[in-house]
Amino acid sequence: MRVTVIGRGNVGGGLARLWRAAGHEVQELGRDGGDATGAEAVLLAVPGDRIPDALGSVRGLQGVPVIDATNATRGRPEGFASLAEYVASLTGGPVAKAFNTNFASIYDRLGEATSRPSMVFAADEGAREVTERLIADAGYEPVDAGDLGSARAVEDFLAVIFAVSRAGLGPFFYRFGPPDRL
Repeated sequence: MRVTVIGRGNVGGGLARLWRAAGHEVQELGRDGGDATGAEAVLLAVPGDRIPDALGSVRGLQGVPVIDATNATRGRPEGFASLAEYVASLTGGPVAKAFNTNFASIYDRLGEATSRPSMVFAADEGAREVTERLIADAGYEPVDAGDLGSARAVEDFLAVIFAVSRAGLGPFFYRFGPPDRL
């Protein structure tokens, strides 16, 4: 799959490495922007307040599923329930919310897990399949939280993740599943 990653930081750069290792063709774009034409999926991994600048500097996003990995640590634009809905308003295509509730600092330790860690996501129908595949190819088990209307809940889940980490666990993996699959 051809994936364009917008953002070269810990999340964007880390996922680009994982996806290349899984056999995907990955293009990384930074602050200078670029062209995503031909991409089958786009990952947006920038600070939440940089969303309009980041998307505004990239061509070729029309109709391409965008996976929003941003966090609302500095709030959300007025009139939008989630950053993912804001991204959808700017791109006009299908959007998913994923990769915002897992620690990029331990991507390199995924292979040490005794079972695949979970990755909670919410997605428009047009972004669901590609999101599930990229979650799995990064080394996580996709956990569907519903359509994009659930993106706010996925964004707000970050508060729980940070609270657990700060209480002493540090960066961690989490796992959701029915009792017979854990």
